[in-house]
Amino acid sequence: MRQYYIAGNWKMNKTKTEAVELAKGLVAALKDGKNKYMIAPSFTNLDAVAQVLKGSNILLGAQNMSTEESGAHTGEVSVLMLKDLGVQTVILGHSERRHIYKEDDAMINKKVKLALKHGLEVVLCIGELLEERQAGKAEKVCEEQTRKGLEGVSAAELAKVTIAYEPVWAIGTGQTATADDAQAIHVYVRNILAEMYGREAADKVIIQYGGSMKAENAAALLAKPDVDGGLIGGASLKVDTFEPICKTY
Repeated sequence: MRQYYIAGNWKMNKTKTEAVELAKGLVAALKDGKNKYMIAPSFTNLDAVAQVLKGSNILLGAQNMSTEESGAHTGEVSVLMLKDLGVQTVILGHSERRHIYKEDDAMINKKVKLALKHGLEVVLCIGELLEERQAGKAEKVCEEQTRKGLEGVSAAELAKVTIAYEPVWAIGTGQTATADDAQAIHVYVRNILAEMYGREAADKVIIQYGGSMKAENAAALLAKPDVDGGLIGGASLKVDTFEPICKTY
């Protein structure tokens, strides 16, 4: 039985004071929660939020990281810096990184392997654009991003990987894939993982839905057998909108 995993991606929101306040609120709200939880504040707030999360049941995540451990990479943040701050997991391949900042599968794969090498958990994001879905290419896109993102990742390392399916057309648009849409892609991706790693390993992988999950649709999405949680954006920015999702089941 896979555990529900609800993660909050705060994106470029919250000052230090606001981040600490939200983190404190979530620690109190989720202290008796039975699922797996993670929040990913901005780089500048990681240290402050880490102090709040100590001893809690909420993991500290980062929203991205460099392909390199150190060096002349102005503006980048390395895996070593993240570990030093107490970061436990990192979101990689988010659609905004892919499509706005032009990170390709090779770059994302390099980051995935580096994060795993240093013991971090990884949330690997995959998902199609609206035009790709309309052209009937959703499955092909998700398969390619999954295979290329995990190239060179061992079966043992796969245990530290979560897949987040985020249909790009449903992020921040108010649109959401139906529960059946989400389930169909999740099953397809799990079958790809089974081809790569075997059915037993694939059945253990958590696959989150990451396209505008909120309290109003969380129950329908999470009721599907292969939807194992959510990577939440806007709804993770307030306790009263994130807590209901975390406690849906």
